[in-house]
Amino acid sequence: MSARILVVDDVPANVKLLEARLSAEYFDVMTASNGTEALAICARAECDIILLDVMMPDMDGFEVCRRLKTDPATHHIPVVMVTALDSPSDRNRGLEAGADDFLTKPVSDVVLIARVRSLTRLKMMTDELRMRAITSLEIGMQAPERSAVADTGRGGRILLVDDRQSSYERLAAILAAEHTIDVEPNPTEALFHAAEGNYDLLIVSLDLNNFDGLRLCSQARSLERTRHVPILAIADPENSTRLLRGLEIGVNDYLLRPIDKTELLARARTQIRRRRYTDHLRDNVQNSIEMAITDALTGLHNRRYMESHLATLAEQASTRGKPLALMILDIDYFKSINDNYGHDAGDDVLREFAVRVRKSIRGIDLACRYGGEEFVIVMPETDLHVAGMVAERLRRSIAGEPFAVHKGTKRIEVTISIGLTTLEQKGEAVADVLKRADTALYRAKHDGRNRVVSQAA
Repeated sequence: MSARILVVDDVPANVKLLEARLSAEYFDVMTASNGTEALAICARAECDIILLDVMMPDMDGFEVCRRLKTDPATHHIPVVMVTALDSPSDRNRGLEAGADDFLTKPVSDVVLIARVRSLTRLKMMTDELRMRAITSLEIGMQAPERSAVADTGRGGRILLVDDRQSSYERLAAILAAEHTIDVEPNPTEALFHAAEGNYDLLIVSLDLNNFDGLRLCSQARSLERTRHVPILAIADPENSTRLLRGLEIGVNDYLLRPIDKTELLARARTQIRRRRYTDHLRDNVQNSIEMAITDALTGLHNRRYMESHLATLAEQASTRGKPLALMILDIDYFKSINDNYGHDAGDDVLREFAVRVRKSIRGIDLACRYGGEEFVIVMPETDLHVAGMVAERLRRSIAGEPFAVHKGTKRIEVTISIGLTTLEQKGEAVADVLKRADTALYRAKHDGRNRVVSQAA
């Protein structure tokens, strides 16, 4: 797993040492001797992870980290502070500045590489989501970067898995100052609890009685509903080796006992902020997919989706020897609605029309806006007779009740014409089916509108 690591330190010997360690593990290493140079490299998106010294002449590491984490363009880059400062106040200051970890020199090779590899996996996952979410910007959706920068990381839902009463009572009291805390002292129930609770963070003790805490972490990573929930592991100092193993299987962060209150809160906030950011990215990806196949005005599927999905439905119908009905619907005299009442009224009609369509069809049926005031409904496993009854019921629901427009201040009469056909010849092209339905629709309009006309294959 390769990544571009930026080492920032004003002491050449320290830079050479870290460069040698990382290069031996096949990471690409870049270097900067001061904070200004480091910020410029990050602004050009040339690195994946930053190893940052604190004591530098022009700008200390705390300020560099703060600037990176408050810039929407760079806040997602993991920062590990590697410094000789070892007091709790220094470590907490780094975490408060947004650092993902704070390692004290001399750092063992094993700890350093384990942390870098863990953050590399996290960065690659985030980058993939960010790339997928780019299309959401192109269609006008809001990017989550600015809200992520402003997020305090407070107000999260945390599940604490710990079977030592003295331990979980103290930890829960600390965390409750900023978050909603649930405690699960029974590790065998913890995974079920985690899957059902919609948590922002799991805190797992690795010193459980008669239960392997790492196995619980591994199970959480393998379960779909908890796969993306960050895990903060807690262990006694003699279990530090197991913590490194935890980083390999997907633990996001860790703390050694005795737990410092400020550090616990800072690390919890960091993980919750990152969880919310990646959730926003996933939501943007999902929303962009939905927007690509959905008509924004009516909420029905759009023509692009219909054309791709109709072929699949037709193939399934042919393979199973089942009928497939298709109808094209057109709102009668729609142009006059726009001309007489305005385009806002026309939009009101289209929205209400979509609502009535959904009420008249089954969940397995496909309803799409074909374009303008034309719609298509595809009904699997439906013959011409049954489809004709559905079409007639839909026609009556449209004609039987006026449409409210202009926020309900006016009500207007609306009717529709429907052309109906079925796919009954195995292997028939869907374009031919659509053409036949369109011909039936033309006859319905020619014969006076507000009617259903069927045309068999």
